[in-house]
Amino acid sequence: MAVIEHTVLQFSTSSSSSLSAKVHPLVIFNICDCYVRRPDQAERVIGTLLGSILPDGTVDIRNSYAVPHNESADQVALDIDYHHNMLISQQKVNPKEVIVGWYSTGFGVTGGSALIHEFYSREAPNPVHLTVDTGFRNGEGTIKAYVSVNLSLGDRQLAAQFQEIPLDLRMVEAERVGYDILKTTMVDKLPTDLEGMEASMERLLALIDDVYKYVDNVVESRVEPDNNIGRFLLDAVASLPKLSPTAFDKLVNDSLQDNLLLLYLSSITRTQLTLAEKLNTAAQVL
Repeated sequence: MAVIEHTVLQFSTSSSSSLSAKVHPLVIFNICDCYVRRPDQAERVIGTLLGSILPDGTVDIRNSYAVPHNESADQVALDIDYHHNMLISQQKVNPKEVIVGWYSTGFGVTGGSALIHEFYSREAPNPVHLTVDTGFRNGEGTIKAYVSVNLSLGDRQLAAQFQEIPLDLRMVEAERVGYDILKTTMVDKLPTDLEGMEASMERLLALIDDVYKYVDNVVESRVEPDNNIGRFLLDAVASLPKLSPTAFDKLVNDSLQDNLLLLYLSSITRTQLTLAEKLNTAAQVL
């Protein structure tokens, strides 16, 4: 890529921007994995974001891959052949996924981001720039999305304005458990299924307590009622199955018994395989 001097302007989220993005947890896991495997001399990792544009205009980011690069104070060199080969391979598996932007590790945008964004602007219209702080400071992951607008005076380009856009990171409970482990950066062991379920139940109870407090505050006129929140709560309550406490306890106990039976059978199978291996080893020795 050519060496171009850019002034980079970074702005916070603006309510006037109609563009938004949604990123799947797999993308965050891929980025963190690439950062751990980066070359020793590399300060950050960059790569391509794949996904699609939803009918409402939201950028749906579903996949990613790293792109080798060399970066200095005034220039950036991308391995464009590697980028195109990876894109061809990815589209053989998921032909509906197209380039929607690029990512980099670190906090916020840098001077080299304008050069990289200029390249991806030729690969996709209005690409999204995703930044992921892999340091997870204070146990939190700072993930932001930007779009770029060139500021010009006549024919002269003065600066590249990076405007932050709303970003939605949604995940199911299994993905949330993994993401929470990722944010801690250091763990002694991975949680078991039971421990993961316990953490999910504690989080669910905390959310229910928050709902109770909000409803009580509205009833006592301490908080102004919000019709949208009321509709969400109504939909949530209406979606619950109408079961008596006895039927619900029986359903839970039956499911628990099934899980315990599977654990027992898997334990027997493991013991049988271990015994067969030892008998085979003893027969070979004799």
